[in-house]
Amino acid sequence: MRAAGGRSPSILELRYFQLRNGADAQAQRTGDFLHQAYMPALARAGGNVRGVFGNLIAPNGPFLLMLSSFPSLAAMETAMGKLEADKVFRKEQDAFDHKPGLNYARMETTLLRAFDSIPEVEAPPAPLGKESHVFELRTYASNNADTLRRKIAMFEKDGEIAIFRRLNLTPVFFGETIVGRNMPNLTYMLVYDSLAAREKSWAAFGADAEWRKLRVKPGLTDPEIVSNISNVLLRGLPFSPIR
Repeated sequence: MRAAGGRSPSILELRYFQLRNGADAQAQRTGDFLHQAYMPALARAGGNVRGVFGNLIAPNGPFLLMLSSFPSLAAMETAMGKLEADKVFRKEQDAFDHKPGLNYARMETTLLRAFDSIPEVEAPPAPLGKESHVFELRTYASNNADTLRRKIAMFEKDGEIAIFRRLNLTPVFFGETIVGRNMPNLTYMLVYDSLAAREKSWAAFGADAEWRKLRVKPGLTDPEIVSNISNVLLRGLPFSPIR
């Protein structure tokens, strides 16, 4: 499917590296590998790591989250093949894998297809200070494919994303999960200057007249189309392209 402007929606990968509690060495070691080896290798292969984040407020922490994008599923498959054949990367990966102890407890990947209206990751401007922006990752599960389609249309066609933008709930991406847990669902990421800015924007959203009208429209109420909402708050790591 072609998005507005003729661009095909990107394939987005969310790759979680679950760490052990108190294992700062794991976070440092895995972060160094992603920064120094994986990110340059994926760029050589035709992919793009858009961000690497650590959990700020989240269940099941600590973890690192890497957001990557590819032009298509075929392009992702090609990039993975090039990574496998990259002798420099293979040497770096072997060194990483043979360090004593665990680099991380486990790894999990989710694949998303970006929404037509936001076909690629939208990078926020660089933060003014040394500290990263605050990022929020939200997942909306639906009962079935039809209710998920209605929720996606509510965001894209019925104006919910437009309300977000107006109230400084600024998108980084929106995507439908095509491979992952607890499907069917969609996941999106928002960015804020601070936790206080997040609270202010969500309060304004809840009180917004346009949103209050949309949320009670028959067929679009949460009980009809959303079965569960989960969210985590993140910060970009110092080397993250998006932070």
